[in-house]
Amino acid sequence: MTASRSRESLYLALSALGFLIATGYTLWQSVETGNWLFWTQPARTVRELFANGTSTAFGLDLTLVVVTAFIWMWHEARDVGIPRVWRFWVLALLFGLAGVLPLFLYARERRRAREPLS
Repeated sequence: MTASRSRESLYLALSALGFLIATGYTLWQSVETGNWLFWTQPARTVRELFANGTSTAFGLDLTLVVVTAFIWMWHEARDVGIPRVWRFWVLALLFGLAGVLPLFLYARERRRAREPLS
């Protein structure tokens, strides 16, 4: 197995794990609260996200990580030729970054594997 194939497999497994864990908890909370994917009651989402110092620290950190990831994805997608990067952003906004970032890295590896070696 080549290094690229090995990374593809790793990224795909991490993506599945990220979607399962994060989305599972999100769906459970959606059913419990009626706040579907944390979007249908935005005031509640913000209030609960910033309910205490610990959740505020995690919320601010994750917000900056997501913004940074979106900017990096945009540049990287353009550089390696991944079309319609906005699809990854929509998935991240709906389901979180845990499954989407490794999915983007998988797509990036697949694209790079098709390029001729220089």
